[in-house]
Amino acid sequence: MEDKNKLYVGNLPYTVDDAALEALFKEVEGVTVVEAKVITDKFNTGRSKGFGFVTVESEEMANKAIEAMNGKEIEGRPLTVSVARPQEKRSDRGGNFDRSYR
Repeated sequence: MEDKNKLYVGNLPYTVDDAALEALFKEVEGVTVVEAKVITDKFNTGRSKGFGFVTVESEEMANKAIEAMNGKEIEGRPLTVSVARPQEKRSDRGGNFDRSYR
């Protein structure tokens, strides 16, 4: 099932955190933000990966937010905003680290 009110926001400056992302989308007239989350690198002291997700109240609000924010420059970086696609299941990357071959 696709959430048409969940947005992918890419090309974020690394200085943008959850609160700043939420504030950006709250500036769009007629859009109510339910949740804003910047994705961070758990292996690199929580540094932003440069993208996040914003959930708004309705599909109409999502369309309005995409129209207003896609391509908008933040700190010299044009944002990429689109409806988020469901996360695809990752294949096992063999990370069990069985060292019995020694």
